[in-house]
Amino acid sequence: MLLPLAAMAAACDKAPSPAQAREWTATDHGRGPDEQNPARTAAQAAPPPRGAAGDGGAQAAGNLNNVVELTWQNQCVVCHGRIGHGDGPNGPMVRAPDLTREDWQSKVSDAEIVATIRNGKNQMPKFDVSDPIAAGLAGRIRASRGH
Repeated sequence: MLLPLAAMAAACDKAPSPAQAREWTATDHGRGPDEQNPARTAAQAAPPPRGAAGDGGAQAAGNLNNVVELTWQNQCVVCHGRIGHGDGPNGPMVRAPDLTREDWQSKVSDAEIVATIRNGKNQMPKFDVSDPIAAGLAGRIRASRGH
């Protein structure tokens, strides 16, 4: 009984992969797993490769943005808040900085933001995320400047 709970709790520390965050389509509604849905072909079920012709490259970038946003919501909001002001439910307790402040943003590089995400700092734990997700989170923090 405890082993499945421990496995589920351990899975919560990992960001979803871009493959897990594929775009929902109307054919997904009310269906079971893809292999049980004969109406979906393998091409429909699989996410497009990066740099594919047509809008595949844009769709892959959109999927990465979705994964970055999901990671922010699942891992960062509890301390840093929805925008990054440090006003999440645990923010005051852990003294989460306001990541939107001009003075904070001007003294930290993108590489330092990524290193903090990866290695943790003070009361912030480290997060095991891929390079694109870590860079996406740094970009999200940069985009919040002055908000």
